[in-house]
Order: sequence, then structure tokens, then C-alpha cells
Amino acid sequence: MRTVDETTLENLLYLSRLSPESTNMEILKKQVDEIVGYFEILSKYDDSENPYDAYPSTQAEKLREDEIVEGLEMKDVKKINEPNFMDGYFQVPKVLGEGA
Repeated sequence: MRTVDETTLENLLYLSRLSPESTNMEILKKQVDEIVGYFEILSKYDDSENPYDAYPSTQAEKLREDEIVEGLEMKDVKKINEPNFMDGYFQVPKVLGEGA
């Protein structure tokens, strides 16, 4: 098992803004050595698999064209949602509970 040398430990103390006087160096060295040991264990596992393979890919040639198309007219939206349309706004169910 690899261990951390004195220079590396002093650099870690400096970076973490700890002083050797306020830190038990034996305990800190042991903890850092354990962390390095964990990385040695992890490095034994195969990491050649691409983590992005788990997500669906999008190909640029399959995307739609960037064209401006006509949207819905307000009168058509009113007809479709007439019971839920009031004074130019859509009426939606209350989301917040009584405690809000």
C-alpha cells in the first residue's frame, strides 16, 4: 500500500489551511493513507466503459428543421379550452396546499 510522504502531507495541510500545531499529524497521516488506499482499490476496476452510453444519443441529421411555423390563434385556443379560459388566462387547479 502506498503511503503519503511528509512533503505531500505538508502541502495538504497548507491547502486545507490547517496548521501542524492544531492537527494530530499521526491521525491525519493515517486517514490520508486510507483515502489513497481506497483510490488504489478503485483503480483496479475497469473504467473503459463510456458512462454516456447509458443516455440516449441525438443525431443532428434526425432533428427537425429550424423553420418558423404558424402558431395557434387565441380564438382557437379559447374554443378548445372554453370552460377553463377566463379573462384571457387559463384557469388551473390550485397547486399549493392550505399551509402555504
